[in-house]
Amino acid sequence: MEYLWAFLIGGLFCAIGQVLIDYTKLTPARILTSYVVIGVFLSALKLYKPLVEFAGAGASVPLTGFGHLLAQGVENGIAQKGFLGIFTGGLTSASAGITVAIISGLVVALLFKQKDK
Repeated sequence: MEYLWAFLIGGLFCAIGQVLIDYTKLTPARILTSYVVIGVFLSALKLYKPLVEFAGAGASVPLTGFGHLLAQGVENGIAQKGFLGIFTGGLTSASAGITVAIISGLVVALLFKQKDK
C-alpha cells in the first residue's frame, strides 16, 4: 500500500502541474517555484509532515518536498543558532540535494554537446 499511496500522491502533484501548464498562462518556471513555496507554506502550517509520513516519496520527492525540507532546515537552524539560523538552516538541510543537482548538471554538460535549434 505504501507504494500505491506514494504513486498516487506524487502523480497527483504531477497532474496538477500538467493542468496548470495546459490551461493557464503560467510558465513552467513559475509553477515549479510555486510548488516550492507551497511546500514551505504547508510545512509552516504543520500540514506537510503528516503528508510525507503518509505518502513517503510521493510527497518528499516533488518540489513541494524541497520546500518542506527548506522550511524544516530553517526551523532547526533557528532552534540551534538563533537568528543566524534563518539564513543558514535551509541551505544546510538541502545542501546534499543542491550539490547533486550542480554536479549532475556539470557532468551532463561535459558529456554532451549543445545543438542549435
